[in-house]
Amino acid sequence: MPARRKKLTPNGPRPALRFSVNGEEVEAAFAPHKTLLEVLREDLGLTGTKHGCELGECGTCAVLLDGKPVLSCLVLGLECEGRRVETIEGMAGPKGLHPLQKAFADLGAAQCGYCTPGFLLTAKALLEENPKPTRDQIREALSGNLCRCTGYVKIFEAVELAAAWMRGEDAKPSRETLYGLDYDESGLLPVVGSTVPSPPSGGRGQGEGGNR
Repeated sequence: MPARRKKLTPNGPRPALRFSVNGEEVEAAFAPHKTLLEVLREDLGLTGTKHGCELGECGTCAVLLDGKPVLSCLVLGLECEGRRVETIEGMAGPKGLHPLQKAFADLGAAQCGYCTPGFLLTAKALLEENPKPTRDQIREALSGNLCRCTGYVKIFEAVELAAAWMRGEDAKPSRETLYGLDYDESGLLPVVGSTVPSPPSGGRGQGEGGNR
């Protein structure tokens, strides 16, 4: 009769591994079957990395492993011994938000925010490799990250703006980016330096309409 394999129980032996997380050396002991996603959230308390499909299809759980985006739901924690992991918790620095985080906030590129950590880290890896990407290159780099809220255009614009800031340019979002292509068609938005716009000619308050 063949020998039976030993089963690891929750209270059985667990490997203790050392690796770098957001620039700090950590040691964690966990069950060998755990994914990096589970280790980060359950063993290290880094819940900024989100559970998504857990099938490698949505990009929500993306983190950086040795500087490259990976889907943490598909990477075993055991594979990370001696390696560098970066999560969203490590993205801001001593001077404040990373330019990508600021651009996402300024342009409304994050709405419900659930997918945002994966987008930010994937975009960070892109800009570190390519400081001046085209729109098509941004679209390609982020193609594995799904968003249900924004329609992606704001995300692409935010990455472009952050890239300009990181290159040292004094870039500002255009009014079209903030308000849309038809922002000036209504005539209701004030022009810079003006007071509240006057009502259009023939509206209520003039002629017969104003006497009612």
